[in-house]
Amino acid sequence: MNYASIKHFDTSDGSGVRTSLFVSGCHWHCKGCFNEIAWDKNYGSVFTKETEDAIIESLKPGYIAGLSLLGGEPFEDYNVPTLIHLCERVRRECPGKTIWAWTGGLVEHHWHDDANTLKLLTLLDVLVDGPFVESKKNLNLKFKGSTNQRVINMRQSLKIGKVILLDGYND
Repeated sequence: MNYASIKHFDTSDGSGVRTSLFVSGCHWHCKGCFNEIAWDKNYGSVFTKETEDAIIESLKPGYIAGLSLLGGEPFEDYNVPTLIHLCERVRRECPGKTIWAWTGGLVEHHWHDDANTLKLLTLLDVLVDGPFVESKKNLNLKFKGSTNQRVINMRQSLKIGKVILLDGYND
């Protein structure tokens, strides 16, 4: 897997201060995408064990709320196995940290994808889903770019088998 960038001390991609990993590769190609350069899966740097270790270390201070996975597209099949491994480490080594992810797809479709995709979904606390739609762009939205996107409480959604929106983020 390649990644486009890593942002430390990020406050724009999820609640609290976070480490944000922008993976490379995206087949959605949303018009007006803020990170078009990351569409190419070969863009950026190779994600190594050293990269993963540095992310884990960056999450350890008490003032860091968690990890955010953006793109590109985290749910591309070539990104999912590496992100599962990373998220499992976060759960083991950084208890109490939240994991947020963004996808251009809808969670209802991801529920029916392969076992790896479902495994990644189970490791998330929050998922922002839906393609960015330029005609629905709204700069006043929290953690999403267009009004069609949803901020989903993944823990509750998986527990009851239907989409539960995260309070305070879908107005």
